[in-house]
Amino acid sequence: MVQLTQLVLASAALTGAALAAPHRPHMGAGPGPKPPMSTGKPKPPMPGYPTFPVPSNKTMNPWPGKERYVVQSYSKKLEQTIAAFTAKNDTLNAAKTRSVQNTSTFHWVTTRALVSTIYDVIKEARAQRKGGKRMIVGLVLYNLPDRDCSAGESAGELSIANNGLEMYKTEFVDAYAKAVSSAPDLDFAIVLEPDSLGNAITNQGVPFCATATPIYEQGIAYAIAKLQFPNVSLYIDAAHGGWLGWADNLKPTAQIFSQVVEMAKKINPLAKIRGFSTNVSNYNPFQAKVRENYTEWSPSWDESHYATSLSPYLEELGLPSNFIIDQGRVALPGARAEWGAWCNVEPAGFGPLPGTATNNTHVDSLVWIKPGGESDGACGLEGAPAAGAWFDGYVQMLVQNAENLKPTYL
Repeated sequence: MVQLTQLVLASAALTGAALAAPHRPHMGAGPGPKPPMSTGKPKPPMPGYPTFPVPSNKTMNPWPGKERYVVQSYSKKLEQTIAAFTAKNDTLNAAKTRSVQNTSTFHWVTTRALVSTIYDVIKEARAQRKGGKRMIVGLVLYNLPDRDCSAGESAGELSIANNGLEMYKTEFVDAYAKAVSSAPDLDFAIVLEPDSLGNAITNQGVPFCATATPIYEQGIAYAIAKLQFPNVSLYIDAAHGGWLGWADNLKPTAQIFSQVVEMAKKINPLAKIRGFSTNVSNYNPFQAKVRENYTEWSPSWDESHYATSLSPYLEELGLPSNFIIDQGRVALPGARAEWGAWCNVEPAGFGPLPGTATNNTHVDSLVWIKPGGESDGACGLEGAPAAGAWFDGYVQMLVQNAENLKPTYL
């Protein structure tokens, strides 16, 4: 039997609009996380906190009955894919790509300079609204100092040594919150710092991660405290089942999440989250049609099982057990020999469409967080471009292998 605590896994590459997408870290067990901090007496809210109160610590599923924002910059990139199919007289897959153009994905904000793009997204979302329904916009907040601590391929623009945490708070999170607060007529689902707390749980044996972990915790807690708006639903990233879903990792995972939420409450006693995001930029299916051999000893052998496995540990600590699960790219059965395969996995396809019904009561919604088509890196497939670059041949494969993607003919 494989010893679960010795498994070293890798997760898929994260995207960034201006910076190269990060290499997903290699994950080892390492020592356990620090024990939860004492809650103590809450401090008063920080200066500049939203003037309107949040009435309770309870949240509602923000997704049902709403229109979903379609990222226009991603839709424009897909014109290249349509042209490629059209040149090959493949009208069916060209039409399927048009359907992808009309599918909601998340907008990634990965640098201080890109915070201003939130205002552009707000304008586009307002223009897309039809029929009086509220519009929900998916955003990713991703700019911790010394992020990607175990791999280092996408450490981002901020460093701990150069006052990165303070700049993260005042120049990134505060500006992010200001932008979001300018659109009370829209709803926002925000994914907080993909992969970061996964490193805090499994990679404490990596000195750089051990140093970065308390900064990650402080940064995410600050973001939670500052983004407390009635129209905002926050999802802490929970990596994926192949990383944190092993039996030995479930309890420490919940403990770290609880610690961070309690830290947020010390800044703002009204701080709360809606739940957690999983499989961001990875390739795990929501419900596996075939159980892969490398999942044999895991209770979290697909993302639905991961949500179900983690939920009791979250609930025991008073945390919500609600999830959004990225299905923007899903590996086909047999595509990987191990969970550690993360880079431009082949064959893969676009997964179930956002909003596809599930039979798991812990799932708020299936979503597409990673915009399929941005390369994971110059790896996995011959000729793959650098991380973050457009990989049109890969998009064509995603379309051809897509699940339940109906064509849109002009």
